[in-house]
This record gives sequence, C-alpha cells and structure tokens, in this order.
Amino acid sequence: MVDEQRLNQSNSIYWASGIVSICGIIFEVLFGALGSYILGDGVKQYTLTISLFLTGMGIGAFISERITKRLVLSFIWIEYSIGLIGGFSAFLLFGVTAYLPEGTDALFLYGVTLIVGTLTGVELPVLIRKANEIGVALHKSTAKVLFSDYAGGLIGGLLFLFLLRPYFGLVKTAFIVAAINIMMALWIAVKFRHELMKYRLHLGAGIVFLIVIVAGILFGEEAAFHFEQKLYKDPIIYSEQTTYQQIVLTREEGDTRLYLDGQLQFSSADEHRYHETLIHPTMAASQQKKRVLVLGGGDGLAVRELLKYKEVSEITLVDLDPQVVKLATTNHFLVDLNEGSLENEKMSIVHQDAFRFMEQANGFYDVIIVDLPDPNNEALNKLYTMEFYSLLRNHLSPDGAMMVQATSPVFAPEVYWTIDRTIAATGLQTENLHVDISSFGGWGFVLASRQSIDLKKLEIESDTRYLTTDLLPALSQFGKDEDAQIEDKDGKVKQIEPNTLIRPNLIEVYEKSWRYY
Repeated sequence: MVDEQRLNQSNSIYWASGIVSICGIIFEVLFGALGSYILGDGVKQYTLTISLFLTGMGIGAFISERITKRLVLSFIWIEYSIGLIGGFSAFLLFGVTAYLPEGTDALFLYGVTLIVGTLTGVELPVLIRKANEIGVALHKSTAKVLFSDYAGGLIGGLLFLFLLRPYFGLVKTAFIVAAINIMMALWIAVKFRHELMKYRLHLGAGIVFLIVIVAGILFGEEAAFHFEQKLYKDPIIYSEQTTYQQIVLTREEGDTRLYLDGQLQFSSADEHRYHETLIHPTMAASQQKKRVLVLGGGDGLAVRELLKYKEVSEITLVDLDPQVVKLATTNHFLVDLNEGSLENEKMSIVHQDAFRFMEQANGFYDVIIVDLPDPNNEALNKLYTMEFYSLLRNHLSPDGAMMVQATSPVFAPEVYWTIDRTIAATGLQTENLHVDISSFGGWGFVLASRQSIDLKKLEIESDTRYLTTDLLPALSQFGKDEDAQIEDKDGKVKQIEPNTLIRPNLIEVYEKSWRYY
C-alpha cells in the first residue's frame, strides 16, 4: 500500500514537471513574440527574451538550493506566482506601451521575462528533491523529471506555434497558460494535502487566483484592445493575430490604413502615389507585359494598377499570409480600394515564402513587382539579398523590367542605396526613383532591367491620379542628403557593400537608420 502511494505520488511529480515545462516554454516564446510585435526586430527580441529567460532559470536553480523543506508548498506558490505574473504579462504590456513613456515597455517586458524565468528555474530542482524525498533513487528521479521537462518543452513550442498564437492571440494565450499553471498547483495541493498545514487556505487562494485568470481569459483581450487602440492614430476597425503577423485596419474620416506588426502599409489618402510609382514605370520599361509576377502586395492595390493594361494576360501574386488576401477580398473598405482586383480571372494567388517560390519557379516573367515589407528581421532580410535578386534576374525576361520598393532614402539613405547596390551586383541595370507620400514621407524604389533604362524615353500610357510622363524623370533627382555619397562620422564616404545571405549587413544598417523614427 505504501509502495503504491509512493508510485502515485512520484507519477504526479513527473506529470507536473512535464506540464509546467510546457507552460514555461510557451511563456518563453510568448515573451519573444510580444517583444517582436511591440518593440520590433524579431530576431533581436527573441534573442534577448530567450537569453533573459534562461538566465532567470539559472538564477532560479541557484535560489532553489535554499528550498529544502515544505517542497510541495513551495512548488504550489511558485506556480501561483508564475500564473499571476505570466498571465497578466501580455495584457499589462499593452497598457504600459499605451500610457507610459517610451522605453518603459522594454524594461517591463525584460523584467517580467527575467522574473518568470527565475520562478521557472526554481520549479525543476524542487520537483527533483520531492521525487527523491518520496523514495525514488536520486539518479532515477532526476532523469525522469528531466525527461518530462524536455519533452514538455517540445510540446509547448508546437502548441504555441500551431494552436495558441494563431487561434487565441497573445493576450488570451498568456491567460490560458497561466490557468494551466494554477490548475497544476491546485492538483498537486489535492494530491499532497496531507503534507500541507492550512490546506484549505492554500487551496482557497488558488481557487481565487484561478477565477481571476479565467476572468482574464474571458475579458482580458477586449480590455487590451483599448490599450492597443492607443498605439494607432485612428480607430481600429479590424484586428487579427495570424500565424505570421498582427493585422490591424484603422479608419477615420474616410482614411483607411493597414498595419502589419505595427508598421503602416498604406493610407487610402495617398496610396495611389506609392502604387502608381511602383507599377507604371515598370510597365513602361518592359517591352512585353503579358506575364506579371507580384511578390507581396496581398492588399490588391498593386494588382489594381496592373489590370489597367489590356496586354496583361496572367498575374501571379505570392503572399505568405492568406489572411491578408482574405481581408483584401472580404472587407468592403479594401475591396473598394483595390476594385476587386484579387478576384479577377487573370489572377493566380500563391501563399508561400517568396524565396522558396522563386527557387521553384519555372519560365520567365515580363514584369516583376517586389512589394515586400521592409528588411527589419532575418526572415525578411533574405528577400533583400543578392541571392534573392539573382533568382529574380534569372526569371526576368530579357526585355522585361522589375521594380523593388526600397524603403526611404530620406530617413534611411544607407538602407536604400544598399538595396540598389545589391540589385546591381546581380548584373542588372538600375534606375533610382523616389516620391513624396504624406503618410510615409519620402519613399524610394529601384527600377531594374537587363537593359539600360532611360527614364526620359519612358511613357506613362495608363490612366493615373498622380504620375505623368513629364514627372517621371524628376523622380530620379535626389537631394544631397539622400544620394549615394553617404559619409561616416569622420566625413569619409562609406563603401556600400551588397547584402548577402552570408553577410546580412542590411539588418544592422536598417536598425541604425530607423532608430529615431
């Protein structure tokens, strides 16, 4: 009977270690996702939060040496603490970002990450000691608890990636995981109730905490939405966390704006300036216009401009996130803007990584439009490398043309000219354009072709609201603070190097350039 009781208790410990490990890894990657969304630069934020979390676990393991008595009680209150702090982490971060001075959000996130990591680091040694106290040999108890812990880590990562983030969002996920932590503590409290003094008090506290967390699951996201609203100029009319990004649509006095991960993609008030410059010079520079490839552009606005040309017989649009395309075909504000372009019979839509698509692509395209988000992380940086542009060159018709959105030569001139140099390094001829867009500021584009390009010979034949044939050559004139002669702090002209997969220098350049904007 005693052996059976010990076996049941030891199994409870192993189950507990696996489940709290699942919760721990979810909180770890959740903090990285929060940092990426709120603070930007996903690689940097995941690196910092994971490093801080692991450092906290190390600190927690050290602290755990002092916990040698009342192991069950210690574990219970550790779980309560993780549940309360971790559960409210995402909710409070949105509030801190909305109402407190800039920089406070980063300190809050990193502080919470370190604290939760520390508490998580205390859990495992406490469980190992408890398993050993029950009577399991130390080497066996350690091995089994560690196995449960590591296996739980894998499960937690997969759950966050494929279930929690895409279906519940960041705020609700934090509360759901917190509820699991607290329920695990309550389960252990019941299992080991004979060891707890004031058992009802500890159980009652856990029930109260669980009720608070469940309230967070039910109402926290709605409250956090009001915090998020503070991050945007105009009222939010649509918000969705997809597998790939946060989509937000705002509207005020007729101005519709689309944001992806907090970055403005367009304003309906002036998007025609951007998209006319993106499309019409490219169409004018290409001898043929039958087969067109659009990378990005899931909002359908670039396609709207392309469909003005009767010569176009086939348009392939490659956009990673199907939810962007779905929104652009179902939201009446966007459908009005893109004129239903994505449902045109000439359209073929592919949801795939653009790099992978180009590796597998067949044949040539007369026109290639690269309308991708800025290179602010590793995943996007590869779409601004010499390797990627070489793939585009290889699938560009000999007399075709390509246009690349290339961020701002005003705010980030080194970024702009690095993109230009990278494209030119593939052997393509480039021409540089920029246009003033009130919602963005000065914005740059790189027009490229296998043949030399003379803007003075190009004619804008389609109906436009902004761009004219006479205006086109003027768009190639850059001010002294925008041109390629970029000086370092000593006044010497910098040597701009192409961006490659092996040497992704564009990420660092981008971060430095946009730091104060």
